[in-house]
Formats: sequence, structure tokens, C-alpha cells
Amino acid sequence: DGTGVARDNVEAVRWHRLSADQGDATAQANLGTRYQKGAGVAKDEAAAARWYRLAGEQGNVNAQINLSLCYQNGTGVSHDDVEAVRWLRLAAEQG
Repeated sequence: DGTGVARDNVEAVRWHRLSADQGDATAQANLGTRYQKGAGVAKDEAAAARWYRLAGEQGNVNAQINLSLCYQNGTGVSHDDVEAVRWLRLAAEQG
């Protein structure tokens, strides 16, 4: 169930995208997760990494960690240990 409404992944993506397109980092990170899992959208690991990057550049810790994992595993981006460590350090610096 959604909070107060029936769960609807497609509708959730619509609302996340509206916020993400306006620069909301939490919505961008959430879209990244939805693309990575294929929840309400077709699974697209490259799109997930792009959304994580947008959110991570704004300091969203979860997005920074997820993007680090993308680079570590070569998921949606080319495997790159240097980038993986860079994004993980950014997250760690925030506590």
C-alpha cells in the first residue's frame, strides 16, 4: 500500500519525475532506484546511474553511495574503481 492511497509504481514515478525535473535531489535519487529495480519504469541501469549522479552532485548521500556501487560493479556505467572510491568518499565526508 501507498500512504493513504493504493500503491501505484507508475504514478509514483510520475510524481518523482516532476520533482526530479525541478532539481529535487531526493526525487532524483528515488528515480535512480526505480530505474535500477524496474519499479514503475522499464529497468534501465544507465538511467539509474544518471539520476544517481544528478542527486549525488547535489550532495545526496544515498545517491553517492549507489553511484559508487554502480562504478564498482560496472552497472549502468563502465567499471571504474577510481570513480567508485571518489563517490564513496564524498558520501563518507558527510558522515
